[in-house]
Amino acid sequence: MALIGYARVSTLDQDHTTQIERLKSANCERIFSEKKSGTTKKGRTELDECLEFMRDGDSLVITKIDRLARSARNLHNIVHNLETQGISLIVLDQNIDTSTSAGKAFLGMLATFAEFETNIRKERQLEGIAKAKERGVYKGRKATARAKKAEMLKLLEQGMSKPKIAKELGVSVASVYNVLKVA
Repeated sequence: MALIGYARVSTLDQDHTTQIERLKSANCERIFSEKKSGTTKKGRTELDECLEFMRDGDSLVITKIDRLARSARNLHNIVHNLETQGISLIVLDQNIDTSTSAGKAFLGMLATFAEFETNIRKERQLEGIAKAKERGVYKGRKATARAKKAEMLKLLEQGMSKPKIAKELGVSVASVYNVLKVA
Protein backbone atom coordinates (compact mmCIF):
# COMPACT_ATOMS: atom_id res chain seq x y z
CA MET A 1 0.00 0.00 0.00
CA ALA A 2 1.48 3.33 -1.10
CA LEU A 3 0.47 6.88 -0.31
CA ILE A 4 0.48 8.95 -3.50
CA GLY A 5 0.06 12.72 -3.28
CA TYR A 6 -1.59 15.17 -5.65
CA ALA A 7 -1.23 18.97 -5.40
CA ARG A 8 -2.95 21.52 -7.60
CA VAL A 9 -3.33 25.27 -7.89
CA SER A 10 -5.52 26.99 -10.46
CA THR A 11 -3.17 29.47 -12.10
CA LEU A 12 0.49 29.73 -13.05
CA ASP A 13 1.10 32.60 -10.62
CA GLN A 14 -0.11 30.58 -7.63
CA ASP A 15 2.27 28.46 -5.57
CA HIS A 16 1.64 24.87 -4.44
CA THR A 17 4.77 24.55 -2.28
CA THR A 18 2.76 24.40 0.96
CA GLN A 19 0.59 21.58 -0.43
CA ILE A 20 3.66 19.63 -1.54
CA GLU A 21 5.33 20.06 1.86
CA ARG A 22 2.19 18.80 3.62
CA LEU A 23 2.01 15.78 1.30
CA LYS A 24 5.67 15.00 2.01
CA SER A 25 4.93 15.27 5.76
CA ALA A 26 2.08 12.78 5.26
CA ASN A 27 4.71 10.31 3.96
CA CYS A 28 3.60 10.29 0.33
CA GLU A 29 5.98 8.15 -1.69
CA ARG A 30 5.37 10.11 -4.87
CA ILE A 31 3.73 13.48 -5.47
CA PHE A 32 2.13 14.71 -8.68
CA SER A 33 1.51 18.45 -8.98
CA GLU A 34 0.17 20.87 -11.56
CA LYS A 35 -1.10 24.37 -12.16
CA LYS A 36 -4.48 23.91 -13.84
CA SER A 37 -8.07 24.87 -13.16
CA GLY A 38 -10.03 22.28 -11.21
CA THR A 39 -13.41 23.02 -12.73
CA THR A 40 -12.97 20.02 -15.01
CA LYS A 41 -10.73 16.98 -15.21
CA LYS A 42 -9.93 17.81 -18.84
CA GLY A 43 -6.34 18.79 -19.50
CA ARG A 44 -5.10 17.85 -16.05
CA THR A 45 -2.27 15.64 -17.26
CA GLU A 46 -0.60 15.26 -13.86
CA LEU A 47 -3.86 14.02 -12.33
CA ASP A 48 -4.26 11.57 -15.20
CA GLU A 49 -0.69 10.32 -14.69
CA CYS A 50 -1.27 10.06 -10.94
CA LEU A 51 -4.43 8.01 -11.37
CA GLU A 52 -2.70 5.79 -13.95
CA PHE A 53 0.26 5.28 -11.61
CA MET A 54 -1.81 4.13 -8.62
CA ARG A 55 -2.55 0.47 -7.88
CA ASP A 56 -5.01 -1.57 -5.82
CA GLY A 57 -4.47 -0.86 -2.13
CA ASP A 58 -2.90 2.59 -2.67
CA SER A 59 -4.30 5.81 -1.24
CA LEU A 60 -4.53 9.13 -3.06
CA VAL A 61 -3.65 11.93 -0.64
CA ILE A 62 -4.71 15.56 -1.16
CA THR A 63 -4.72 18.53 1.20
CA LYS A 64 -8.26 19.75 0.44
CA ILE A 65 -11.21 18.42 -1.55
CA ASP A 66 -11.20 21.35 -3.97
CA ARG A 67 -7.66 20.45 -5.03
CA LEU A 68 -9.11 17.34 -6.67
CA ALA A 69 -12.43 18.64 -8.01
CA ARG A 70 -14.60 21.76 -7.93
CA SER A 71 -17.96 20.12 -8.54
CA ALA A 72 -19.67 17.39 -6.59
CA ARG A 73 -20.25 15.45 -9.83
CA ASN A 74 -16.55 15.47 -10.82
CA LEU A 75 -15.47 14.55 -7.31
CA HIS A 76 -17.93 11.66 -7.09
CA ASN A 77 -16.84 10.41 -10.52
CA ILE A 78 -13.17 10.46 -9.52
CA VAL A 79 -13.83 8.81 -6.16
CA HIS A 80 -16.03 6.16 -7.80
CA ASN A 81 -13.25 5.36 -10.28
CA LEU A 82 -10.75 5.15 -7.42
CA GLU A 83 -13.00 2.78 -5.47
CA THR A 84 -13.45 0.45 -8.45
CA GLN A 85 -9.65 0.17 -8.60
CA GLY A 86 -9.35 -0.50 -4.86
CA ILE A 87 -7.85 2.93 -4.16
CA SER A 88 -8.94 5.09 -1.23
CA LEU A 89 -8.86 8.88 -0.91
CA ILE A 90 -7.34 10.70 2.05
CA VAL A 91 -8.04 14.42 2.51
CA LEU A 92 -5.70 15.92 5.09
CA ASP A 93 -7.46 19.19 6.01
CA GLN A 94 -10.88 17.62 6.46
CA ASN A 95 -9.53 14.40 8.00
CA ILE A 96 -11.33 12.20 5.47
CA ASP A 97 -10.45 8.62 4.59
CA THR A 98 -12.79 6.91 2.12
CA SER A 99 -11.68 3.51 3.29
CA THR A 100 -14.19 4.09 6.14
CA SER A 101 -17.97 4.51 5.93
CA ALA A 102 -17.85 7.75 7.90
CA GLY A 103 -15.17 9.10 5.55
CA LYS A 104 -17.32 8.36 2.50
CA ALA A 105 -20.36 10.08 4.01
CA PHE A 106 -18.39 13.14 5.13
CA LEU A 107 -16.77 13.42 1.69
CA GLY A 108 -20.19 13.59 0.03
CA MET A 109 -21.31 16.41 2.29
CA LEU A 110 -18.13 18.42 1.84
CA ALA A 111 -18.23 17.96 -1.95
CA THR A 112 -21.63 19.64 -1.98
CA PHE A 113 -20.28 22.57 0.04
CA ALA A 114 -17.20 22.90 -2.18
CA GLU A 115 -19.41 23.16 -5.27
CA PHE A 116 -21.64 25.67 -3.47
CA GLU A 117 -18.59 27.80 -2.63
CA THR A 118 -17.50 27.80 -6.29
CA ASN A 119 -20.96 28.92 -7.40
CA ILE A 120 -21.05 31.68 -4.78
CA ARG A 121 -17.63 32.90 -5.95
CA LYS A 122 -18.91 33.11 -9.54
CA GLU A 123 -21.98 35.05 -8.41
CA ARG A 124 -19.81 37.53 -6.47
CA GLN A 125 -17.58 38.00 -9.49
CA LEU A 126 -20.57 38.75 -11.73
CA GLU A 127 -21.97 41.18 -9.14
CA GLY A 128 -18.61 42.95 -8.96
CA ILE A 129 -18.47 43.28 -12.74
CA ALA A 130 -22.02 44.65 -12.84
CA LYS A 131 -21.19 47.26 -10.16
CA ALA A 132 -18.00 48.25 -11.98
CA LYS A 133 -20.00 48.68 -15.20
CA GLU A 134 -22.50 50.92 -13.36
CA ARG A 135 -19.62 53.11 -12.15
CA GLY A 136 -18.14 53.12 -15.65
CA VAL A 137 -14.84 51.60 -14.56
CA TYR A 138 -15.30 48.21 -16.21
CA LYS A 139 -14.19 48.36 -19.78
CA GLY A 140 -14.52 44.68 -20.62
CA ARG A 141 -12.12 42.98 -22.95
CA LYS A 142 -10.25 44.82 -25.67
CA ALA A 143 -12.22 45.60 -28.82
CA THR A 144 -12.52 42.69 -31.19
CA ALA A 145 -12.16 42.64 -34.95
CA ARG A 146 -15.91 43.22 -35.31
CA ALA A 147 -15.47 46.62 -33.68
CA LYS A 148 -13.12 47.53 -36.54
CA LYS A 149 -15.55 46.57 -39.30
CA ALA A 150 -16.00 50.14 -40.58
CA GLU A 151 -12.23 50.61 -40.81
CA MET A 152 -11.90 47.28 -42.62
CA LEU A 153 -14.52 48.25 -45.18
CA LYS A 154 -12.88 51.64 -45.75
CA LEU A 155 -9.45 50.05 -46.32
CA LEU A 156 -10.96 47.39 -48.58
CA GLU A 157 -12.63 50.12 -50.69
CA GLN A 158 -9.23 51.82 -50.98
CA GLY A 159 -7.94 48.62 -52.59
CA MET A 160 -5.97 47.22 -49.67
CA SER A 161 -5.69 43.42 -49.53
CA LYS A 162 -7.24 41.53 -46.62
CA PRO A 163 -3.84 40.38 -45.25
CA LYS A 164 -2.62 44.01 -45.32
CA ILE A 165 -5.83 45.14 -43.60
CA ALA A 166 -5.18 42.57 -40.87
CA LYS A 167 -1.65 43.84 -40.36
CA GLU A 168 -2.74 47.48 -40.44
CA LEU A 169 -5.47 46.95 -37.81
CA GLY A 170 -3.61 44.44 -35.66
CA VAL A 171 -6.06 41.58 -36.11
CA SER A 172 -5.72 38.15 -37.64
CA VAL A 173 -6.29 37.59 -41.36
CA ALA A 174 -9.00 35.06 -40.47
CA SER A 175 -10.80 37.73 -38.44
CA VAL A 176 -10.76 40.12 -41.40
CA TYR A 177 -12.25 37.44 -43.65
CA ASN A 178 -14.89 36.55 -41.04
CA VAL A 179 -15.94 40.14 -40.42
CA LEU A 180 -16.06 41.03 -44.09
CA LYS A 181 -17.90 37.83 -44.97
CA VAL A 182 -20.95 39.17 -43.13
CA ALA A 183 -20.49 42.66 -44.56
